[in-house]
Amino acid sequence: MRRLIVEEPVTRAAPWALRLAWLSLAVVGLALLLVRDPRAETAAALAALGSGVGLAALAVLLAIAAFVRIWREGARGLGVAVGGLLLAALVLAYPAYMAARSAMLPPLTDVSTDIENPPAFSRSRAAWEARGGRLPRDSNPAARALQREAYPQIAPLTLDLGPDEAFALAMKAAQNRKWQVVESYKPGGRAGNGRIEAVVRSRLLGLPYDVTVRLHPRADGTRIDVRAATRFGDRDFGQNADHIRAYLDEIGNLALAVK
Repeated sequence: MRRLIVEEPVTRAAPWALRLAWLSLAVVGLALLLVRDPRAETAAALAALGSGVGLAALAVLLAIAAFVRIWREGARGLGVAVGGLLLAALVLAYPAYMAARSAMLPPLTDVSTDIENPPAFSRSRAAWEARGGRLPRDSNPAARALQREAYPQIAPLTLDLGPDEAFALAMKAAQNRKWQVVESYKPGGRAGNGRIEAVVRSRLLGLPYDVTVRLHPRADGTRIDVRAATRFGDRDFGQNADHIRAYLDEIGNLALAVK
């Protein structure tokens, strides 16, 4: 008597989830290389990055569909579906973190230690070219109110040091933070204020943020104000405030070492 061999159904969603997860990883990896390459078009690289994230999200949906069929019909492919889900989750981890952070932070693109009179970005040719031909716009009163509420700790730093000493520390802090200093002027002259114009890049994506530092000599020392602005998107995900805090902390630590 011949035995009937009953084959278990195989879900096609599982292997497709794994394929798309690998594809999303490749696309995101290539996009990260393009974003960090100063010769590449940043907008196109960000579009590629978004495509990779979209592929990873589709891989998650396919993996879930595979789990449903495996649960209901006992289909094969559980290991493949799990692999696709884990790989897609790896790709989506950082975007999910940034999305959660964005939900808790205001939609700001420009943050300054001086809300009422923020430092002006340089209009020199060197600064203009370093910013890709862009000049950050001044924040409106509504955005200033949002910053005041979200970042009350973002405030000027006053050092009980002379302007030349404060300028030297500010430049050293920019170098320690690996900022690309575009131009710098010591305090003095007719304006009286010193200036440092720089470009700072985020750690993972390498996206450029424009920063200007103003050093104002005072009777009790030197006041340092910092302003940071993002170039792309309608929000900075808290990056501008992070850059300012890290920079001022670096100056503070250097000042303590001098004393």
